[in-house]
Amino acid sequence: MKKRTLLITLIAFFMVILTGCAGSKKITKKPGILTIGVEGTYAPYSYRAGNKLTGFEIDYGNQVAKKLGLKAEFIPTKWDSLIAGLNSNTFDVVINNVAINKERKAHYIFSEPYIYSRSVIITKKNSSIKSVNDLKNVKVAEGTGTDNYQKAEKFNADIISSPDFQSTMSMLDTNRIKATINSQEAFLTWQKSNKDNDLKYIVIPESKLESSQIAPIYNKNSTKLKNQITKATKELYKDGTMKKLSYKYFGKDITKK
Repeated sequence: MKKRTLLITLIAFFMVILTGCAGSKKITKKPGILTIGVEGTYAPYSYRAGNKLTGFEIDYGNQVAKKLGLKAEFIPTKWDSLIAGLNSNTFDVVINNVAINKERKAHYIFSEPYIYSRSVIITKKNSSIKSVNDLKNVKVAEGTGTDNYQKAEKFNADIISSPDFQSTMSMLDTNRIKATINSQEAFLTWQKSNKDNDLKYIVIPESKLESSQIAPIYNKNSTKLKNQITKATKELYKDGTMKKLSYKYFGKDITKK
């Protein structure tokens, strides 16, 4: 009888383990791996230093994966197909300075925000542009489908599509455009490597544009993963990791509103 009881206990124990493993496989695309979509061209969020991906979102993604007992695998993808990659299961989650907005919430799900990004107008130092009120019919460059594109539309700018931030800065430098609405943090990082530029930024007040809430984004079938990453992020807030990473890459804490 004792042997039979022990056998039943062992079978039950292994069933629990197997069930847990099966559950883990369903949560992520690859067992034991959290695949993360990034552009890898947008410093200081995610970018390449030599051949190595680095940046705030790379460190954040690695820390989240570690909390989940997984290994992070980053998949660099161009912006115009990045979010669509969620529906084709190219990756489990996109962590790429994606702002929460009404249109995206209709098709995807988000975790809670991990940073709050301020928008600025970037323009030439001698520009007559002083505020968003001066952007009407002015030629600006923004990434198609980005939050910045929608912001520029709001102020009736004449928008030219740009594939990435570096291209936008080049267009501004060569006078193909007059301005761009973009991330303050991205511009300040770019400016460190381009000290001889003649560009400036103008902070857009909260009364005109609220800070963008930046969060991980998933397809609608990934509720379990979303909840687990939300929990992991809360733990990273609690142990001080989020604040530490923010100071490392932004020089201040932008992880709280």
